[in-house]
Amino acid sequence: MSIDTVSTTKVLRLLYQNPSLRAMAWFRLANALRSVGVRGTSSWTQRRLLRLYGLELSIGLQIGGGLYIAHPVGCVLHATSIGSNVTVISAVTFGTLEAGVWPTIGDDTFFGAGARVLGAITIGSGAKVGANAVVLHDVPARATAVGVPARVLERRVGEPEVATPRMEPSG
Repeated sequence: MSIDTVSTTKVLRLLYQNPSLRAMAWFRLANALRSVGVRGTSSWTQRRLLRLYGLELSIGLQIGGGLYIAHPVGCVLHATSIGSNVTVISAVTFGTLEAGVWPTIGDDTFFGAGARVLGAITIGSGAKVGANAVVLHDVPARATAVGVPARVLERRVGEPEVATPRMEPSG
């Protein structure tokens, strides 16, 4: 067997065994076809992703390489852009609070199960968002955000201190 045959076999095996990888392969194919002017594939692929994988993802969305969606069912990922090497666990939402205003997701970020990132905010590179957190304000690079509404829990060594908006309880 040649190296090409072994590589092709491994890729096909990975696609067969990993639904999230198959979903991303469909997404990347639809983006490639859209970029060369093939009509009708975007909406068809969007419906396919939702029907087969439970994943709502806009074709044409700028996504860096290495997006890993552990469990695509229930994920709604609408953003201005999504960086490289982003990990999404399950039932995560990137969405809007106002029509047409979406979050921007940095590189090397992590989103726990059920996290919600809403509005025209930025999640900095290397940031982590905890499970079920509702993020309504920017999260600095290399910070961890948790809670409802989310607050910055910690910044890792070497990062400058950045003020985080505080939510006052309504009374």
